[in-house]
Amino acid sequence: MMAKSKTPPDPAIHRIPLGKLRIFEITEGELEALERGSPESIFLNLAIAVLSIAISFSVALATSKIENDRTFDVFVIVTSVGYVAGTTFGLLWFISRRTLRNVSAEIRSRIPPEGIQVDGGEPPNEGQKMPPGTV
Repeated sequence: MMAKSKTPPDPAIHRIPLGKLRIFEITEGELEALERGSPESIFLNLAIAVLSIAISFSVALATSKIENDRTFDVFVIVTSVGYVAGTTFGLLWFISRRTLRNVSAEIRSRIPPEGIQVDGGEPPNEGQKMPPGTV
């Protein structure tokens, strides 16, 4: 005699419906911009890091006497490059800080005002009845 194997009961599924679901259609360019992400935080982090290094080297140049000319040249070059790179990264951050917000705002601007239903089709002729729930 073969014993019947007990199969566990199916799990209970609780579905909670959404009150409202909005679906946005986006273009290929908008999708690529969203995939690319936002470079703002990288630019800001790099600007802060490089400017911190430049300020540290400036303080070292101002407060100590460097005897070796090669060491002094390295300090001056690192300081100069740090200020230029930090300023460049800061400007890039300032310019690009709203790119994703602009894409999101453009997508949201296509939402029709409340109460207006847009289905993309032609309006029914006078002899046709409109489906229930349409305006």
